[in-house]
Amino acid sequence: MELLLFKTLWGHPGTPSSGGDLAVTAGFDGIEAPAVGPHGHLAELEYTLDANGLEWIQEICTAGSYVPERHATVREHLKDLEAQIRLGAAIQPRFINVMGGCDAWRISQSVAFFKDALELGEKYGVQLSFETHRGRSMYCPWNTVDILEQVPGMRITCDFSHWVVVAERLMDSEWDAITLAAEHAHHIHSRVGYDQGPQVPHPGAPEYAECLASHQRCWEAIWQAQVRRGYSQTTMTPEFGPDGYLHHLPFTNAPIADLWDLNRWIGATEKEHFAQVMNS
Repeated sequence: MELLLFKTLWGHPGTPSSGGDLAVTAGFDGIEAPAVGPHGHLAELEYTLDANGLEWIQEICTAGSYVPERHATVREHLKDLEAQIRLGAAIQPRFINVMGGCDAWRISQSVAFFKDALELGEKYGVQLSFETHRGRSMYCPWNTVDILEQVPGMRITCDFSHWVVVAERLMDSEWDAITLAAEHAHHIHSRVGYDQGPQVPHPGAPEYAECLASHQRCWEAIWQAQVRRGYSQTTMTPEFGPDGYLHHLPFTNAPIADLWDLNRWIGATEKEHFAQVMNS
């Protein structure tokens, strides 16, 4: 199995074109970004992908941004999902990463949303991969288990940093949920969380070594499950980000690290880690 790395445009201060240049220089294989953006975003994104031979993972947030509109209905989430699928169809994404549903829903509402969402994926001939994200239906391991047991055809994007901060512990204690998630895993967001936050200051810092090791154990479980399921390629987006995730110094508000340096570091580290796992 081959590992493909994707650069997120979340937190990237420049244009899609400059993001594409950084991705190529770092040896990444594509870009993960929404179709929705500033005026001309979609056309520039398409040009960037074509000019650099990069693939695209489309990102969709239903009914709002990363945090959904609190009282949006299942139908409104589905309507928004369909509109964004249609918007990105011309560029033909490799697949679509969906931050869907709402954490405040009953399990029955989430199950109804995901079942209908899968039908939309089939209608438009695109693979949907639903992210384990705070604020969304799969914000914690226990809800996710309940949903996956009722919607066995789902494919998911595993960002376990969200579960770590929600549960206030590393996921080694929730290995049943990790094992089930691995059997549904299609994509990985490789951010490293800790018990009080979704993003460590630097994943290479020795004081966060156990956090990195714990996440890596989870990613290994995914890769091993994907091999058993016949995957020839797997995808990963290093997704250290801004917006309160990146630590800043008090009073000066100066960031303590460069986001792209963090994401290049985790990308290169996981390339080596992946090779070790596949060769073991």
